[in-house]
Amino acid sequence: MKFTAEQIAGILEGEVVGNPNAEVYKLAKIEEGTDGSITFLANPKYANYIYSTKASITIVNSTFEPENEVSTTLIKVEDAYKSFSKLLEYYNQVKLMKSGIEQPTVISDNVVYGDNLYLGSFSYLGKNVTIGNNVKIYPNCFIGDNVTLGDNTILFAGVRIYSESTIGKNCTIHSGCIIGSDGFGFAPAEDGTYSKVPQIGNVIIEDNVDIGACTTIDRATLGSTIIRKGVKLDNQIQIAHNVEIGENTVIASQTGIAGSTKIGKNCMIGGQVGIVGHITIGDRVRIQAQSGIGKSIPDGETIQGSPAFNYGDWNKSYVHFRNLPKIVSDIEDLKKKIDN
Repeated sequence: MKFTAEQIAGILEGEVVGNPNAEVYKLAKIEEGTDGSITFLANPKYANYIYSTKASITIVNSTFEPENEVSTTLIKVEDAYKSFSKLLEYYNQVKLMKSGIEQPTVISDNVVYGDNLYLGSFSYLGKNVTIGNNVKIYPNCFIGDNVTLGDNTILFAGVRIYSESTIGKNCTIHSGCIIGSDGFGFAPAEDGTYSKVPQIGNVIIEDNVDIGACTTIDRATLGSTIIRKGVKLDNQIQIAHNVEIGENTVIASQTGIAGSTKIGKNCMIGGQVGIVGHITIGDRVRIQAQSGIGKSIPDGETIQGSPAFNYGDWNKSYVHFRNLPKIVSDIEDLKKKIDN
């Protein structure tokens, strides 16, 4: 899809300097711009590229005045960075503006769906599935029985949502995610074997949640595993059965959370963090990357390490740890002096 400079200026409420009929159909960095692309200049460090870029259109701040001749058409706006971000959002909406039911697909009995559904080919909808308005389900998705999907939710290709799961409005779930798989529940027997404990709960994901590729969220043994509204999960995260994650908490890649742990609101959890089960993490907690969490944490703490403890104390301790050979040597010298 092509857009002219005049059309883009209308979207961004900007002013065209140059050819209003210049057309673009792709986005580019200013140093990598080619014919047919649109870019932006916000950081003065990149100002020299404005004179050499091959981009057809460049978004600039309204205060920008070129010192030399430019070949690119300019669109002057109040804030080039914000305007380009707005354009990215608009472009993404246009790109994802799909509707209709492709074939082959399977739609089971008693499926109800709202307006403007997109259902990609080779997708499966189980019995009694309820789908809201403007939902996009990309190819090769599996939606189990009795699942609910709220308005404006997007499932990218290859998402698997097991039965009884509930997904809220305005959620985005990326490829390879598995929602509602069995929790890791096994009971040891006297002969050393393990018998499976049935996992009969579900997963509830509230509104405005984003879930990265290949993240897994296990169904509860009883009750629900709950992801509260506004939560943002990165790729390749494991959330075990009966976990609850509070509103607007963000978690980075490769973090694992064991069963029945409760995490509060507005927490920030770094990558590769391991959290044991059956503990409570308070609101506004910050956990640094690669930390190991073995006990409950009160509100507002910032912690690091494995096992993790207060971030400030960890930094002080690390200084001593790095100097440990010298400290040991000094202690041995003192012992020799005392012995003599």
